[in-house]
Amino acid sequence: MHTVVVGTSGVTASDVLAVARGGARIELADEAVTALAAAREIVDALAAKPEPVYGVSTGFGALASRHISPELRAQLQRNIVRSHAAGMGPRVEREVVRALMFLRLKTVCSGHTGVRPEVARTMADILNAGITPVVHEYGSLGCSGDLAPLSHCALTLMGEGDAEGPDGTVRPAGELLAEHGIKPVELREKEGLALLNGTDGMLGMLVMALADLDTLYKSADVTAALSLEALLGTDKVLAPELHAIRPHPGQGASAANMLAVLKGSELTGHHQDGAPRVQDAYSVRCAPQVAGAGRDTLAHARLVAERELAAAVDNPLVLPDGRVESNGNFHGAPVAYVLDFLAIAAADLGSIAERRTDRLLDKNRSHGLPPFLADDAGVDSGLMIAQYTQAALVSEMKRLAVPASVDSIPSSAMQEDHVSMGWSAARKLRTAVDNLTRIVAIELYAATRAIELREGLAPAPASRAVIDAVRAAGVQGPGPDRFLSPDLEAADAFVRAGLVVTAVEPVTGPLL
Repeated sequence: MHTVVVGTSGVTASDVLAVARGGARIELADEAVTALAAAREIVDALAAKPEPVYGVSTGFGALASRHISPELRAQLQRNIVRSHAAGMGPRVEREVVRALMFLRLKTVCSGHTGVRPEVARTMADILNAGITPVVHEYGSLGCSGDLAPLSHCALTLMGEGDAEGPDGTVRPAGELLAEHGIKPVELREKEGLALLNGTDGMLGMLVMALADLDTLYKSADVTAALSLEALLGTDKVLAPELHAIRPHPGQGASAANMLAVLKGSELTGHHQDGAPRVQDAYSVRCAPQVAGAGRDTLAHARLVAERELAAAVDNPLVLPDGRVESNGNFHGAPVAYVLDFLAIAAADLGSIAERRTDRLLDKNRSHGLPPFLADDAGVDSGLMIAQYTQAALVSEMKRLAVPASVDSIPSSAMQEDHVSMGWSAARKLRTAVDNLTRIVAIELYAATRAIELREGLAPAPASRAVIDAVRAAGVQGPGPDRFLSPDLEAADAFVRAGLVVTAVEPVTGPLL
């Protein structure tokens, strides 16, 4: 099994994916254990002094002015976890919780939190055992960390609350820890607070969204090329010299992908032999510009994620010179903004894909295709309602594109008076990515059927490879009306598994 070693300098996106989705094992680097012990010595020394230090010998948030006596500090740390584990609503997905815990462990191992090495080891042990705390949808404002979600994880560390075992059954966390020989942690000064203060949930969801969208944008380039081909469009607009004049990297990459897919097609530009069109519609001609802008947004979001993956996010932070300083690094604004940006870009990509699908189905704009790609139009409705489904998904995508990060609801008696809502931005982005997958799948379904209805002209070899792979996956081709939902679900599974890219790359070479 793949092993991820956590040191003091952060982790990579591939590390997060390996742990969250791949079940990779975690080990602590020797440097991390050394840094943990050194930072803990600083916290212990400050705890022994009479002067109050935030998070070590004081209350939290609006209650930070109270000095806590030594005999109450362990209770203080337990209490902050219990009281902050106040989430409600549906359970959050297992992969999100694993990413959340792993990223908190990443910050703990930086040596800037003052947490003891045994706490970090227990966090790793829980992940390695396949134990997943029950975390709920609501409870984070994206500031002072993803508080409620992280608190539910810390509760499991203490052997309290509920968790899901490796068999998928939810049980008391204490029972699961005991079965795996894991001793619950008795929290000491600052440790409860250090387990809660982080952007880990929103960051984990950002990393996974970036991975999913990277594949989806490539898949969308392929489906756009198939639609262009089915509509007898021209590939001249994809010429690299045109895109070099407007040198946005994403635009150039999308155009290059589409051109690679269309190489050798007998369908592109064929309309010029009959009823010439001066130019194709925007949804066809401007596909690289729209998808390309989204790709550039992905690149910016990836840069933000890389910075956050290298960061230590906690409050207060333990510095190498022995200071323990309060700060605002837990504020989720940098992550929240790009989560919202991605939702906007995804909505636009879904919108332009739906417009191409609609064009394929309209006999007045499809250049000779049957109405709704039906076998016997009037008796058969063809893909009429598939486009309705796609339109409903696009409409929801537009609602999900409304930014969460422009909102702020003051909390903690106005001590925390400006929050990021980054967790909310991440949650709606997950839904948006899910919807975009379905939208691309419906365009794929329509475009492949339309190409097969163009008799006498051969599609590009890459297009043929995609069509063959889709059909082999159980997605049926043209014919009389049938129960359509299973076909659409099969197309969705095909796109979701990244098989569009897998099918085309043996012909085109690696897509950009």
